[in-house]
Amino acid sequence: MKKILIPALILLTGYLFSGCKKLAEDDSNIYQYVLPAGSTVSDAAPLCGSIKGVMLTGKTYTIGCDVYINRGDTLIIQPGVTVNFTNSSGIIVRGSLISLGTQSQPNYFTVPGVTKNAAPGIALAKDSAHIGLWKGVIGDSSCKMMILKWTHIDFTGAAYGNVAGPAVEQSASTSFDLLFQNPNGILVVEDCWFWGGTDDCMRISNGKFHVFRNTFEKCGGTGGDIINVKGGGVGTMAYNFFIGTAYNGQKASNKGQPVGAPQTNVVMYNSTFVDGGIQIIPGARGGCIDFEQGAEGTFYNNVAVNCRVGYRVVNNPVADTVHLTYGYNYQYADSVSIAQQFFTFGPVCTKPQATDIPLPSSYLPANFNYPNPASATYNGSAAAYDGTNAVQKFPPLFVNFPLPCPYSPWSVSAIGSYNFHLQPGSPLIGKGYTGSGLQPLVVVPVDPVYGATEVTPPGADLGCYQTNGRGNQH
Repeated sequence: MKKILIPALILLTGYLFSGCKKLAEDDSNIYQYVLPAGSTVSDAAPLCGSIKGVMLTGKTYTIGCDVYINRGDTLIIQPGVTVNFTNSSGIIVRGSLISLGTQSQPNYFTVPGVTKNAAPGIALAKDSAHIGLWKGVIGDSSCKMMILKWTHIDFTGAAYGNVAGPAVEQSASTSFDLLFQNPNGILVVEDCWFWGGTDDCMRISNGKFHVFRNTFEKCGGTGGDIINVKGGGVGTMAYNFFIGTAYNGQKASNKGQPVGAPQTNVVMYNSTFVDGGIQIIPGARGGCIDFEQGAEGTFYNNVAVNCRVGYRVVNNPVADTVHLTYGYNYQYADSVSIAQQFFTFGPVCTKPQATDIPLPSSYLPANFNYPNPASATYNGSAAAYDGTNAVQKFPPLFVNFPLPCPYSPWSVSAIGSYNFHLQPGSPLIGKGYTGSGLQPLVVVPVDPVYGATEVTPPGADLGCYQTNGRGNQH
């Protein structure tokens, strides 16, 4: 098991909210100073163009056209703020965006007058989650700091268009709920809630990130990953909950690595995936966790329930398997068609682990021959992969979610009234790995405003909900 080193945390000291030195455009350490608050933002009329300062607690703001946080500027959003986006607008971040919602006073980035539908089986074309009503949060390559805490982001997915697209070095048709692409900047997304979209929910093209304790419903639209990390992305994602994803929930790839950027390195642990991979064809993409194209990292303590494709290490080109470790992961399948996709095979593929639940040796054929069972032989006879004996084995015992699911496969894409915390007696309790070989990769400051509020360590229970009250708080 590879030991993951924790970089020294950047110490943040001397915070005062008056008399602070203004952040210079060429400042080499953006964490050394408190960013100046500037003037308050008026809620008297729809906002367009350049924006900076502070949005005040309890107020509702309307965005009337694309708004820009310019280089060197900062927009701080206090707790309990609603930001309504109209006219397919978006927020382009060239400076810094800090949304400081709290559990009791979350912030909302949304569209007024649109209703969420959590009913099972609703067609994508008729679902308001996938219409694409605003452009989302768009960081360009100069965005130094994007920090979102306890913030709801709903109904995104409008195309960037011929103005905003080129402004952030993206195509006019691109549409992500959130884009971050500064290799020298930081992205913190904690305790947030994403609803809907039409492509990747969170595209991290490169940069340092911390993505903890978030919830993702109906994300990805007709074909997108949810947290999609590309070349140069480094950080940790943990305690996230996903339901009804189009493709993967969490993906790591070194594709598109900029010159001089570090290799993609992602630590993943204690996340839960339910009904993942709604839009994929098995063999083409993954439905929960995916490592590929030179990415290194680790994934432990995760839960996948009725995901169309299981944990995926693939060869197009191959992930950095020399520096990739995984184990203590759980999968559940209602049917044979799902269990048959627990593992991906080929010249390089996901290796069954003795710490997996259910134990692979309890249902794989005795003469199963890894890594290419479709063509390999063992003692002269073929040994094809067969997941039949894994069907409905060790149900997770969520507090309130029927298994086997009474609806057609992958038709449940929203939480609704379900409760995915663990009942006493769940086979997920106490089965997580918390040893020294698994540590978060901490590459952002730890600070209540300008960094990660908390780096929650790996949990003893599998998945994002912990019986000790830690982990995902939704």
